[in-house]
Amino acid sequence: MTLIDTSVWIDYFNGIQNPQSDQLDALLYDDVVVMGDLILLEVLQGIRSDRAYRTTREHLQALDQYELLGAGQVDVCAGHYRALRKRGITIRKMADVIIASFCITHNIPLLFRDRDFQPFVDHLGLKAALKVP
Repeated sequence: MTLIDTSVWIDYFNGIQNPQSDQLDALLYDDVVVMGDLILLEVLQGIRSDRAYRTTREHLQALDQYELLGAGQVDVCAGHYRALRKRGITIRKMADVIIASFCITHNIPLLFRDRDFQPFVDHLGLKAALKVP
């Protein structure tokens, strides 16, 4: 199973072809994609058309769903954020800390384009679903 970050979903839905959206297409074909509640929220809140909203929501809710910030994850997220800050790295978005921490805790690879995830790969053991040089 693989969790897909919002940035990849947005590219995928907008028809932007890149290694990540191509990988997402392959993962969907193999039926190994899971959805996080926070990612679903980020994707859905950006959709302007009511029709596109309903269709996208229906398709994404068909994926296995995970609560990304549940009991016990607060301390994990804070610990990861603090560990990176001690290295002089500031993560810009709290959602990225939550997503990366969930994946690290549950040993789930993350498919992403957002540069804020790379420190989690480099220093905290996040598994990148796609290795891009």
